Amino acid sequence: MGTVNHSAKRDGFTSGFGVLAATLGSAVGLGNIWKFPSLTGANGGAGFLLVYFLATLLIGLPVMIAEISIGRQAKANPITALRGLAPGRAWWLIGASGVLASFLIMAFYSEVVAWVFAYVLKAMRGSILSNDPVVTQRAFDTLISDPLQSLLWQWLVLLFIGSILLCGVSKGIEAVTKRLMPLLFLLLLLLCSVSLSLDKAGDGLAFLFSPDFSKLSASVVLTAMGLAFFKLSIGMGTMMTYGSYFRDNQNIPRTAFRVMTADLCVSLLAGIAIFPAVFTFGFAPSAGPSLVFITIPAVFAQIPMGHGLMVVFFVLTAVAATGAMLSLMEVPVLILHERFGLSRARATLYTLVILAIVGSGCALSNNALAEFRVFGLNLFDLSDYLSSNILLPIGGIFIALFVGWSWGRERFTFAVSNGGALNNARLAGAIFFLLRYVSPVLILIVMLRGLGLL
Repeated sequence: MGTVNHSAKRDGFTSGFGVLAATLGSAVGLGNIWKFPSLTGANGGAGFLLVYFLATLLIGLPVMIAEISIGRQAKANPITALRGLAPGRAWWLIGASGVLASFLIMAFYSEVVAWVFAYVLKAMRGSILSNDPVVTQRAFDTLISDPLQSLLWQWLVLLFIGSILLCGVSKGIEAVTKRLMPLLFLLLLLLCSVSLSLDKAGDGLAFLFSPDFSKLSASVVLTAMGLAFFKLSIGMGTMMTYGSYFRDNQNIPRTAFRVMTADLCVSLLAGIAIFPAVFTFGFAPSAGPSLVFITIPAVFAQIPMGHGLMVVFFVLTAVAATGAMLSLMEVPVLILHERFGLSRARATLYTLVILAIVGSGCALSNNALAEFRVFGLNLFDLSDYLSSNILLPIGGIFIALFVGWSWGRERFTFAVSNGGALNNARLAGAIFFLLRYVSPVLILIVMLRGLGLL
């Protein structure tokens, strides 16, 4: 049924928990810590969550299942997989687009992760422990305006992620994420227990969960649709790559739903950990670097044992970022390894060198290259714009179109039913219907809004 298997000894995930941990690690990222909770509170709380959940069922989850199914069926990198499943046709360009997207995302995302890792050290030293936002703002500005620190921390992050990838899939990615994901939940629960004990914890919870359906405008619905697409790490080749490491007996729809649910839980726990404290000490809720690097240190400075708790916060933020970086970097590593015949070590080294060169432009966007603009954007913002607003939506649209109109229902059902071993033909049919008629249209709407055309 269109299987492409290039190597019987190909590395892969070895356990069901390993599959779940690695896939969840890819989906969870910095956006879970600052973006999702803030947008939820600002756009209607529980009402927004309901819209987001429905949008995920219509957009994110079907495309995620499609990507994983393609990867597992082909047992190959995204380009080779689509070449094998659709020989002689141009569908492989989806894989090429995913590689380009992953590079552009890593170029700017690695710099944001670099700030997080730098703040782990700053938190340990206590140099950012101040209840004055002016002081914490100055500390952040000092970090990002220093070209040497920006490059050094970015390269350290790349080396750290590369060292894990050098160990392979089962002994590297799987082994690390199986430890990091439980640690992430434990650290979140610790922070939640402290945050909920504060005076105005109720205000923070009300901000996050109180339903305000008057805020559910068309713009809010579009925001929820965009989050539903971008939060699950789809359209960039990562899920197709990880899918190629899935075990043959893994229940793909069930795993994808568990990842979606766990990802949502991480976001909500982050909100519970952050916003009661933010409201207790009179700070305005925000979304972005200002929340993570400026507000949070000022908040923890006023909490008993705040120094230790701030270290915990930045460690868990680094954990969330690590899983996402592993999946992003694995995409070009696997393609260089399989399509160009490089050893895994050499493929990882080449990827690191290319990323260090490309990413340095983003690292210097707030200092040495601050005046350099392309279409009015610095290199950091340009990489973000091209990947988020163009490449990822295009990838998601064409993955849905490939499954719905080229691969076909019979092959898709065969893939998600594990060759008929699972009795889920109706579920597969429903997912196929969404991929063929619903998901691509909704992703196109998200894309048009991102481009400012809607």
